[in-house]
Amino acid sequence: MADVDITPRFGAELKDGFKPVNAWLTFWKVTNGILWLDEIQQFYRERGAIEKEYSTKLYALAKKYFDRKAKKSSSLSVGDTPSLTPGSLESASLTTWTTQLSTLESRAAEHDRYSSELLLQIADPLKNIAARYEEIRKSHTEYAIKLEKERDISYSELRKTKGRYDGACQEVENRRKKTESSFDHGKQKAQTAYQQQVAEMRNVKNTYIIGINVTNKQKERYYHEYVPDLLDSLQDLSETRVTQLNSLWSSAVKLETATLSRSTDYLNHLSAEIPRNEPRLDSLMFVRHNVTQWQEPLDLAFEPSPVWLDDSAMAVDETAKTYLRNVLGKSKIQLGEVKQEVDRRRREVEAIKRIRQNIRAGTDKRDEVELVRAMFSMQEDLHESERKGLTAEVESYTITSAVGDVSLGAQNHNFKSQTFKIPTNCDLCGDRIWGLSAKGFDCRDCGYTCHSKCELKVPASCPGELSKDERKKVKNERQQAFNYANPHSNGEPPDDVTELPAMSRSSTMNSLSSGYAASANRSVSGLPARTPNEETSPERNAPRPAISKPNTMRKNRIVAPPPAQYVSEMPADESNGRTSSFTANPIEQRGKMLYAYKANGAGEISVSEGDQVTIVEPDDGSGWLSVRTSTATGIVPAAYLEILRTSRERPVSSYSSSSTSLSLSNSATNHSSLGGGGGKKKGPAVAPKRGARKLHYVEALYEYGARSDAEWSMSEGERFVLVNKDAGDGWADMERGGQVKSVPANYLKDV
Repeated sequence: MADVDITPRFGAELKDGFKPVNAWLTFWKVTNGILWLDEIQQFYRERGAIEKEYSTKLYALAKKYFDRKAKKSSSLSVGDTPSLTPGSLESASLTTWTTQLSTLESRAAEHDRYSSELLLQIADPLKNIAARYEEIRKSHTEYAIKLEKERDISYSELRKTKGRYDGACQEVENRRKKTESSFDHGKQKAQTAYQQQVAEMRNVKNTYIIGINVTNKQKERYYHEYVPDLLDSLQDLSETRVTQLNSLWSSAVKLETATLSRSTDYLNHLSAEIPRNEPRLDSLMFVRHNVTQWQEPLDLAFEPSPVWLDDSAMAVDETAKTYLRNVLGKSKIQLGEVKQEVDRRRREVEAIKRIRQNIRAGTDKRDEVELVRAMFSMQEDLHESERKGLTAEVESYTITSAVGDVSLGAQNHNFKSQTFKIPTNCDLCGDRIWGLSAKGFDCRDCGYTCHSKCELKVPASCPGELSKDERKKVKNERQQAFNYANPHSNGEPPDDVTELPAMSRSSTMNSLSSGYAASANRSVSGLPARTPNEETSPERNAPRPAISKPNTMRKNRIVAPPPAQYVSEMPADESNGRTSSFTANPIEQRGKMLYAYKANGAGEISVSEGDQVTIVEPDDGSGWLSVRTSTATGIVPAAYLEILRTSRERPVSSYSSSSTSLSLSNSATNHSSLGGGGGKKKGPAVAPKRGARKLHYVEALYEYGARSDAEWSMSEGERFVLVNKDAGDGWADMERGGQVKSVPANYLKDV
């Protein structure tokens, strides 16, 4: 055999060549694989049986295996599909095997003791070693499949991210078209939705770009580290097998030498040949005859959406920076943790390699097979940690390259995963988090709560560890700040809309229904209603001043609850015989016209400013009431009329945000401020629509205790006026005493 002049490594020479290497180590019939040890074991067992038949059958056995070797010499040396045919060349192991068979031909006799020694010291260890090597080889195959699957999953996740990015871009385009086609009264809402979708699209885009970089790095690591390391491990397994095989052959030779003195010359020759079968010789020959041209796959690149942005630059606006700051903070923490883990595992692998060297040098008597198994397991764990570290490192580099180290000075929240079993609002978007399936996060220090989807959008402004009272105070301030930032969510026009479009009685929603459409938070965050004078004053067209203190609590107007006449009679409770405490006023009420009104349709009457009228039918929620003058009976807008107080005691004042109460309060305020003034007063520009819905009552099925100022406490059997049914969030809006608050929708039943 030729001297070895290089030390080949499968990982460096064969690149993505796991399949041919694994095949080379697997099938005993056609390759020089691990299961080939079973054949050698079989050989010794058969030889042990034949030893008793002496020379004749030994010769037949040798001839038999010479023939077998001749049939698969090429496959055992260079595999099934070599790029270069070996001709008459054989691998180093095959050459040694040929010498072994030649020595066997020269031996014509064996005795029973040698046969027993062959079975106990050669055949049985070969069987054990073959099984152990095959188990390790299978673990290599499983890990190769796992690596390939992780690579394919990485590609698949990137394609999914690309799909989400395209979908987000398409949604932005849809929102833009909707904004262009919306009417003036809904344009601001459409604009807000469009801006929110743009921000969401940019976050998805950033995720897509990060995913591209991570996938590229993982691909590079797969082809240049993971697969080469796996191939090198297979090479180590093969060479260890050769080492073990050499050891057993040497043992067989020693037994034979001790038993057959007449075969000393032949066995000495065989002993001289076996050590020349260095483990790397077979690998060298296999590499030389299987090297092929290989080209690394191209890096992945950003693919623009066909309906949106066409550049690969990351979004760097303030909203995107908040998202990137949170991603960067997480990546830094993970990178620090993973680096320590990688260093520790790398030291463990190096220690195992040093032990293997000592075993081969004969200074360590440990089991090398178990050592190979342990080293492979450690390398697998090391690769997993390196993958995590690489992901965090690329994420950090990508973000800092685009926006710098935005995590410096950030006061990140100490979030922990949480399942909220009571109604809880997200401090970022204002929506509720409730239910066993609605998981979110809360800050261990300041109590900040948010959806899982909102975690990476939360600004890094944690005030630090707070007491229970401080947490409650900060929580209220956050909710109020959200309501200030989104005033139109409670029924008000946006700040950048100077005037609502003109509406007529036939085209508008009724004023009470509009008030009911507001959420339960309106009791806390609702703004005072404008007086009729404010609606027609030129100052209304001026831009609103900027809100300088978003955390300041806004106060509602304190007004009396609606008169009993404004609430229809509640039906009797047949189950317990109770009747509603809200009954019609038996005393005939009178009112005074604050403004002149000219009839515009059937059933209406014209009245003059200051006329006193008798109220025939109170406002049933439509914003109109029926009155009687000295000459006629008809309907007029409720906002044009001041209800005169009777001798009955006025109810205690309370907070109210219903449109009926506010309109009456505004009417009274305007009359008191304008009373006796010169000039004709002008009424509201638009009269509310008639024909609004009747009041709808519901009854509490269970007792419920309010957990915030935006909720009602109620007892079983208690009744309320239903404002808004469940809109999909599990809550219903109710009115009682002029205030609108929320209760769980599944706690109610219709009356």
